[in-house]
Amino acid sequence: MAVTYSDREISSLLQERKPLPDNWRKRLRLRPRRGHDERDLEFTGGAGSAFRLILRQSKINPLDFSIVLGVRVPQTNRLFRLRRCNGKSHEHTNQIENKTFYDFHVHMATERYQQVGAREDHYAEPTDRYSDFRGAMNCMINDAHFEFPSDPQGEFGFFEGV
Repeated sequence: MAVTYSDREISSLLQERKPLPDNWRKRLRLRPRRGHDERDLEFTGGAGSAFRLILRQSKINPLDFSIVLGVRVPQTNRLFRLRRCNGKSHEHTNQIENKTFYDFHVHMATERYQQVGAREDHYAEPTDRYSDFRGAMNCMINDAHFEFPSDPQGEFGFFEGV
């Protein structure tokens, strides 16, 4: 399988500034879908990359959630998943390393998983950096260099009522 992004390019995309629009809270309030609540936000990074942030939370299991950061592959309709923070709702196996775990975990796009034909973000590492949806969102915000518009009510007010 052809590699879409090298490890160096993936790192650069994660480091790219990600300024959120003024109305980001409203646009990320979760909405009901079949069996879960979901919302996404498309925005442009500081270097012009087209990013998409996807939030999903199970209505039944509070440990079943996913926060995904993807980038649109130029001149295609494909979303390349750079990072994904998942809840502790399922077992995960890293195929190349043949290691299985059941924990909160962060998926990371890698060149070598693309080379073997796996999903770009199949590789994951267990984490103790979060234990709920809000913590996973904070982890993504910190890891992917999001920037907030100035707001006198604080950065994380949208999480109230999620």
